[in-house]
Amino acid sequence: MENDKEKETAEFYERLKVELDNSNTWPAEYLYKFIMPSVNDNVERVEKAFDNLGAVIKTTKSKTGKFTSVSVDVTMHSADQVISKYKEVSTIEGIVSL
Repeated sequence: MENDKEKETAEFYERLKVELDNSNTWPAEYLYKFIMPSVNDNVERVEKAFDNLGAVIKTTKSKTGKFTSVSVDVTMHSADQVISKYKEVSTIEGIVSL
């Protein structure tokens, strides 16, 4: 089963790369949006992934406080760099990219 999921993920990133290259001239502003459980160091891990990139990061907790949405507005230099950050934060438990 894992191989199907890995293949599906690889195909998703390939399509995203084509879409990003078709719609952007690099470097370009890119807006990441994530939502994740408000537990442990989830938000800090996202913030750390974008350290030293000049990112503007906004966080908003849900009404119940169980979830936090994070918006990251940052200048990226290529589709590969955008995808690399998605992969980096994908290891955070419960994170969803919007």
